[in-house]
Amino acid sequence: MDTIADLLVRISNAKGSRHESLALPYSNLKEAVLNVLKQEGYVNDFVADKVARTISVDIKEPKRQFSKMNRVSKPGRRMYVKSKDIPRPKSGNGIVIISTPTGVLSGEKARASRQGGEIICEVF
Repeated sequence: MDTIADLLVRISNAKGSRHESLALPYSNLKEAVLNVLKQEGYVNDFVADKVARTISVDIKEPKRQFSKMNRVSKPGRRMYVKSKDIPRPKSGNGIVIISTPTGVLSGEKARASRQGGEIICEVF
């Protein structure tokens, strides 16, 4: 099962159902992706409880709205890019989340630090 795709679908479904928060199973990669989403303003806050192995995400009235979250790199087909080839979102309003050797970063930060890696998802 693809845990990142599950994370993106749960956030989209909770937003569509007008929920204020949601609970997810914990993983380090989910926490890193949620940290980028929080920095970019797509989620308000999240609390990761490593002992109980859960993450609570607050999605009530975020700073930035999104219409779609797409998983780019899938378990059956991984997508790797060099720093100069990091795609910009087609709509202009959005981000690309990339897993680099120094951690999970937004596309702009990865491009600025000249690091490539695996494209995890697009949010726009």
